[in-house]
Amino acid sequence: MTPHRDITEEEWQRVLPLLPELRPRSELRGRPLANTRSVLNGVLWVMYSGATWSAMPRRYPSYQTCHRRFKAWHDEGVLKAVMAELFGEEGAALCDAIETRMRRHASRAEKAARTQEELPMRNSPFSPAAPGVPQPFSYRSVYRHTV
Repeated sequence: MTPHRDITEEEWQRVLPLLPELRPRSELRGRPLANTRSVLNGVLWVMYSGATWSAMPRRYPSYQTCHRRFKAWHDEGVLKAVMAELFGEEGAALCDAIETRMRRHASRAEKAARTQEELPMRNSPFSPAAPGVPQPFSYRSVYRHTV
């Protein structure tokens, strides 16, 4: 890949149909929507440079906005299509490399399964529910305030 540069008008016209259209706000309150082209340029800058989101240059919208749209585009598969359109196979490979760097959060089902696995540990002999068994030392019992 060549060093990063903002996308040209011709490239923008090629990827514009791939990007989901953001609905304008019906209310007059709040921050106006950031320009999608400049957000895409910021996302491409982070992807190409490998820098953190907070290190984005000021010429792009806020890094929070760029990261939020990056996550949405990635989850919808739009980002991979845009990268393939702009850079071909190298773009798709870069998108895959970025995916390996992304932090993966556990889904609700995974969290529930983990909680179910931990339940037998809570009923261990050292739990407060077992009478007559010595409890491990706890600072709470020493420093409990009396009123």
